[in-house]
Amino acid sequence: MMVVNIINKSDNPLPSYATDGSSGMDVKAYLKETILLKPLERALIPTGLFIELPKGFEAQIRPRSGLAIKHGITCLNTPGTIDADYRGEIKIILINLSNEIQSVNSGERIAQMVIQKVENVQWELTTQLKHTSRSDGGFGSTGK
Repeated sequence: MMVVNIINKSDNPLPSYATDGSSGMDVKAYLKETILLKPLERALIPTGLFIELPKGFEAQIRPRSGLAIKHGITCLNTPGTIDADYRGEIKIILINLSNEIQSVNSGERIAQMVIQKVENVQWELTTQLKHTSRSDGGFGSTGK
């Protein structure tokens, strides 16, 4: 298990895994007052959380399926990436894709955070790539 330094300026508990098999930790909104999202409206939601990831890791912010199916609220810019050298507050862009006004309340679970290892690459400029059975087929070509 990896240990990550975190500052929590909210009154919410730290992000946590709902079950032993969960990949993502639930992240909660930290608001002074309820936010009302009109249909197709988006808002930047603070969490009160600040993290210090080790180099070679990122945090991904992903939507919560329950919030999406029950209320039509999802994360914009998904997955959102928090780089290892970012030290600012984690904020989450939510959008209301339903036809009704939806509320976002302080303490409500609004997203999931997944910590992932990442690799940096060094480009090798070339004039030719190795052939594969797929080659340049894309956009549904494998379903034929």
